[in-house]
Amino acid sequence: MRTPVSTYRLQIRPGLTLQDAAELTGYLRTLGVDWVYVSPILTAEEGSDHGYDVTDPSTVDPSRGGPEGLSALSKAAREQGLGVLADIVPNHMGVASAGQNAWWWQLLKEGRGSKYAEAFDVDWDFGGGKIRIPVLGSDEDLEQITVVDGELHYYDHRFPLAEGTFAPGDSPQDVHARQHYQLIGWRRADAELNYRRFFAVNTLAGVRVEIPWVFDESHEEIVRWFREELVDGLRIDHPDGLADPEGYLARLREATGGAYLLVEKILEPGEQLPGTFSCEGTTGYDALADVDRLFVDPAAEEYLDSLDARLRDADAPADYEDMIHGTKRRIADGILRSEILRLARLVPQSMDLPADKVADAIAEVICCFPIYRTYLPYGQDVLEESIRRAAENRADLKAVLEDLRPLLLDSSGALARRFQQTSGMVMAKGVEDTAFFRYTRLGTLTEVGADPTEFAVSSGVFHERTARRQQVLPLSMTTLSTHDTKRSEDARARISVISEAVPEWELFLGTVQELAPIPDGPLAALVWQSIVGAWPADRGRLQSYALKAAREAGNSTNWTDPNQDFERHLAAAVDSVFDVPEVAAALANFVAELEPYGTSNSLSAKLVQLTMPGVPDVYQGTEFRDGSLTDPDNRRPVDFQARMTALAELDNGAAPPFTDEAAKLLVVSRALRLRRDRPELFGGYLPVVAQGAAADHVVAFDRGADRRGALTVATRLPKRLAREGGWRDTAIELSGNARDELTGATYSAGTVHLATLLEQYPVALLVPTD
Repeated sequence: MRTPVSTYRLQIRPGLTLQDAAELTGYLRTLGVDWVYVSPILTAEEGSDHGYDVTDPSTVDPSRGGPEGLSALSKAAREQGLGVLADIVPNHMGVASAGQNAWWWQLLKEGRGSKYAEAFDVDWDFGGGKIRIPVLGSDEDLEQITVVDGELHYYDHRFPLAEGTFAPGDSPQDVHARQHYQLIGWRRADAELNYRRFFAVNTLAGVRVEIPWVFDESHEEIVRWFREELVDGLRIDHPDGLADPEGYLARLREATGGAYLLVEKILEPGEQLPGTFSCEGTTGYDALADVDRLFVDPAAEEYLDSLDARLRDADAPADYEDMIHGTKRRIADGILRSEILRLARLVPQSMDLPADKVADAIAEVICCFPIYRTYLPYGQDVLEESIRRAAENRADLKAVLEDLRPLLLDSSGALARRFQQTSGMVMAKGVEDTAFFRYTRLGTLTEVGADPTEFAVSSGVFHERTARRQQVLPLSMTTLSTHDTKRSEDARARISVISEAVPEWELFLGTVQELAPIPDGPLAALVWQSIVGAWPADRGRLQSYALKAAREAGNSTNWTDPNQDFERHLAAAVDSVFDVPEVAAALANFVAELEPYGTSNSLSAKLVQLTMPGVPDVYQGTEFRDGSLTDPDNRRPVDFQARMTALAELDNGAAPPFTDEAAKLLVVSRALRLRRDRPELFGGYLPVVAQGAAADHVVAFDRGADRRGALTVATRLPKRLAREGGWRDTAIELSGNARDELTGATYSAGTVHLATLLEQYPVALLVPTD
């Protein structure tokens, strides 16, 4: 198996095609990258900027470069010595435009008699044998449908007609009534849909890849990539949605000839990837959470909790466990109620249980889940504990839960299998996409895959977790930014400094809330932190983010019934950054207070991530400072030419100050090159302990098996460090002579003071010279 040393993620789209990616391979090689890593490239919904809505799994998307583009990228990568990692989407297909998806079109045309009736996950008995499609403004909008050229049309939507269902003179409504599908009002999707979706996205229909022929047909093109040696490894999107992730990975491993595989799996703190999974690891959110918390000051937790309580006008800060139970329950009873009701319909009628109580009980168990899903029998203890907690929460459901328990634990049964596919949906929507916009004491903490109740980690805890990573999953990915992160690594690096500047944060927040109030205290904290982290940013980016954050939080407004008065206040607050001099001045002053320390955090976190055990990924463009917020903001075009020019200057001897964004490019390029060109320096993991007054402000580790490997030294909590007098007598011991890859400075074996080692940059990357 060929495995990567590092990867570089590119968002392939019409504006950055596979051919464009091929042109970048020379730069990536010079940067030090080992593999190029591309977002989904199979044919997707026309105009899709992300590619996760595949409509034709048999072709590479023409708008993304087509098969010629993939060949060009692969050829260019090979010439540069790079591998290729591709993102694939086995869980669902895009069905927004029925005419673009041949599988879906045939299903709608032929109904249960279609070959693809087995491919899509439809509950045919619910809905009278018809697929319910929630596209109408309301059910009364059936009056707006027409029959055009042998198709049923509703505005821009096109649908097929079953054979023999139309005759001249028939009304469109009569024709519609004869189809294998039923167009319904979009609001009915929450409780009345009868096909599995990706989360609550009606236009992404679940696919049953556990069926052999479905796997074969949906992966034929992917398998060709390996047969023709175009691609070397795969990133699997959302494996938790699959009926049998373990079986899927085993089949995929075989089909690809034993290729390198990563799963987009969210691991909660303490959770381990099942040992039976045929893959090298995850896409790195677990590493991200650990790295971020190194740069959060634990002393701030009490003060930020107190501020949170005041913002909520409460006696205590938000109770996270109580919050996420409520937000998950909101999702289970709201936009994902269709999925809960489908689970309830799987309970045999012979059990004679009230249908409403069955659905209520199933929802309660899911809302008590501490992880995304189980893989029975793996995780059975988690399921049993969740059932027990549900019974404690709801004594009125205890008897029903006891009756359901054997069904939920029976891994061979339909209810247990589908329950496992559903719990992750509720977790993702209830926690990542709701609670993370409500639990706002520090924005660094609410990142995908993280538990925000873990406020900070010490160097010691970080070392313990990282040593385990080296032992258990040395080829798992590490990351700091992705196409899905709520805030980019550099935005979070600056926000983390708030934990070292709580009085200044309170003063700033009070000032802007007085001048341009957002009438929702917790949301105000989130929005202003995000603006601070992203600054400088244009008005449109910040307006889009603030509106999305408010609607996701769902406290003061939401997606389906927006509160226009609140949203006007929110927009005015964002506008004040540009239009009210006092607000602009307050923001500029606060950002200036955080900036040098945020930059220190950025360089330190990046060096730690790039040199720690695992396969480090660099998200497109983040070799420069990148203050992106949540998607689609983090998918903006990248100025690669500027990065190429800056890298050439570095290679010609430029030594930028640490505050220059070229300093991050220096750290990224030198770390990536060292990992690729000197693999013998990265064979182990040993903590390096500092001595002296500021020992807590350094995290250091040696990647050699015998203390003669690459040695990373990074600064923690830099603002407090400066406030307390700097490094003073703090030092580390070198076991041999070494050179810093960032500055070229050399050091003799023995004691090295950090004030000397970190004089130019807040980080050092030392390489043995003897």
